Amino acid sequence: MKILYIFIFVFSFFLEAKDFKVASYNVENLFDLKYDGTEYKEYKPNTKTWNKNSFSKKIENIAQVINDLNADIIALQEIESKEALNTLVKKAPQYKYHTFLKKETSSVGVALLSIYPIKNSTKIDVDSNDKYSRYILKATVLIEDKKLIIFVNHWRSKRAAESKRIIYAMGLKKEIDSLDKNEDYIILGDLNSNYNEFQTFKYDKNLNDSFGITGINQILNTTDRENFIHIDHMLNFNKKVHYNLWLDLNDKKFSTIFKGEYNTPDNIILSQGLFDQKGISYVQNSFNVFKTHYLIEKNKIRRWNNFKNNGYSDHLPIYAIFSTNKQNYILQNQPSKINTIEHLYNVQTVTSYPLDNIIVIYKSKKMAVIKRKNDRAIMIFNPPSNLQLGFGYNIVVNSIDLYNGLKEIKKISDIQKLNSIENYSNYYIDANTINLFDIKNQNNIIKNLTGVYQKGYLYFKKGTKEEKIKLYFYKELQRPKDGEKITITSGHLSIYKSKIQIVLYSKKDFIKHVQEI
Repeated sequence: MKILYIFIFVFSFFLEAKDFKVASYNVENLFDLKYDGTEYKEYKPNTKTWNKNSFSKKIENIAQVINDLNADIIALQEIESKEALNTLVKKAPQYKYHTFLKKETSSVGVALLSIYPIKNSTKIDVDSNDKYSRYILKATVLIEDKKLIIFVNHWRSKRAAESKRIIYAMGLKKEIDSLDKNEDYIILGDLNSNYNEFQTFKYDKNLNDSFGITGINQILNTTDRENFIHIDHMLNFNKKVHYNLWLDLNDKKFSTIFKGEYNTPDNIILSQGLFDQKGISYVQNSFNVFKTHYLIEKNKIRRWNNFKNNGYSDHLPIYAIFSTNKQNYILQNQPSKINTIEHLYNVQTVTSYPLDNIIVIYKSKKMAVIKRKNDRAIMIFNPPSNLQLGFGYNIVVNSIDLYNGLKEIKKISDIQKLNSIENYSNYYIDANTINLFDIKNQNNIIKNLTGVYQKGYLYFKKGTKEEKIKLYFYKELQRPKDGEKITITSGHLSIYKSKIQIVLYSKKDFIKHVQEI
């Protein structure tokens, strides 16, 4: 009889435990057919670019995405009105509960759809004096009598400098600071900020008007002293810190593609309470981007086209799974002593970091590439003159940086010269044996890549596939003529603004082929 009671208890526990999906989707300009004066010019009702047919098709397409995504709770951005939202919900009737918020002077607002009851919703007015600012929606959802607070955001675009997005972060932080530290809450939506914004924006003079401070990272504390907050340390801070779910993904992080660059403006950011094994918990490694076949075509997102009446949005939905059941988090136990180049790619700052047995495999006036046996390569920017090509060293790394997407060492000290390495070029990588576009291969020196130069690109064959890669020639280095065949003998596999490229610093880095007559 006792065994039966235990069985009933365990069965009841798992019956009550529930997993549910939370998503965010910027639907891109879902306007209604009523003119109120705040519309973008291409969305004025009953015109060639926006009319009953285009509105119906847009509703149908966005509803298709929402239904296929099959989230239990979904935040939406760029909805013009309750009327537009209500029309959309008719195509997704599973969402019995929904709320909408828009500032009177704004063109678009935000919404939250849920299969669970929305207990209440309020607005956070981040800047009452700015007519272009948008409210943040704060909603409380009940999942099996467990409370989950959701903050739906749509921050200012990057037409404005970072100080404008800091205003949103400050307004949000003020509200968050009033909550209990163990409260379960999610910050999500289109923050118009990359998860690593503090790294990607600082070299852009049009954005960085805040001395390197960003809303998403330093104000919301998704970083601490330039290191990301990871699950391992979420509960170790007295201050409120947050975990950005983009860190769950290893590569190809993007929800938008702009001018060929991958960006992460859409974010799901979690509170410490979602990791404390009480109430609601995050299901580890459940975060992903909804990349169903009809949303992406030829590496482009199929955004809405007003003239063709087809497409969806310029954003992809993102989602994650949560549970009312406790989770067993797998933490990354780091060894007591880490002194690898590989590790430098996983941290944002170091002050006194020893690297032993490195080899200088390439050097020019402004850079050097170092590598260790069975380890990665990395670039040193402006290396000291006593660092010589083809020698081994022990060094201490004092500063690292991420310059437009490329990891580099900024400063070293305690240089101890070891022995000369005769065959240092053996550390060059045959370009035909690797994926040149895999970010993990950055900073390698590649060789044996033959192709035709044309308008800044090298066109080459990889097996039976035709490919191209951007070539950058350093300063006064003479470029080949368009149509000329070359072979790269020592090219620096680099990154600039999220695009993989090969940098050539010297005329010794490539060979021009004599054209046959």
